[in-house]
Amino acid sequence: MERVDTCDIFCYDEHKVNRVKEKLNKYDFLDMAQIFKLLADHTRLKVAYALCNEDELCVCDVANIIGSTMATASHHLRLLRNMGIAKYRKEGKLVFYALEDERLIQMIRLAIEHQKEVVVVE
Repeated sequence: MERVDTCDIFCYDEHKVNRVKEKLNKYDFLDMAQIFKLLADHTRLKVAYALCNEDELCVCDVANIIGSTMATASHHLRLLRNMGIAKYRKEGKLVFYALEDERLIQMIRLAIEHQKEVVVVE
């Protein structure tokens, strides 16, 4: 069976390869992958999306939104905070969370828009 998704011979454009490799060396893809890995959990992505829609939410709000216990919501929020994605503040007996980075908010919103437009081919 012939594979049509690979090249029949091995050759490459040395200038393109070197240009891209030089750009790759400027970034820490391990750190970036950790952010994507963190957001790859559907519950944490729901939490992050909820935080995209409000300036801040308390742990109780998040638990109610995702249909979980406060402990579970707190766990997910803590993970987002530890990765520098979310920030928090305490007010009396309540803890409020907000997303830290506008670019991350845009990325999550873009993912939502992309999902709306994707047509699943069966």
